[in-house]
Amino acid sequence: MSIPDELLVDVAAMVESEQSNQMSLTVVTGGAVITGRLAPEAVWRERVSEVLTDSAHLGPFSGIFTAGQAPDRPDDRSRPPTHLHFHVARILQGSIGIPETGGMYRVAIKDVSAWTMGDFSYSDH
Repeated sequence: MSIPDELLVDVAAMVESEQSNQMSLTVVTGGAVITGRLAPEAVWRERVSEVLTDSAHLGPFSGIFTAGQAPDRPDDRSRPPTHLHFHVARILQGSIGIPETGGMYRVAIKDVSAWTMGDFSYSDH
């Protein structure tokens, strides 16, 4: 989708303004189906940074996710979100969710071709 869906942008903006991670969403992007909960970008970045910090091999990358982050800047709040930040998310492949424990995904809103509120059920077997 070359023009972002305004309704989806509004959903993302509400997640950002409420600082809530309870909104479940399923999107189709680039042929992949991703299902999970949306998180505000600052929360998502912090969690990714924590995961990387705990990694022996990827620790040096953790600072990238928190460097220069100033979520309280007024100019940032006035701009509509451009990305969805999923946590506890899975890529659906048939009836299986990958990864099993849930992952952290960042998806450009303009690349979402279809979406629905809520997450799809899947089988871990």
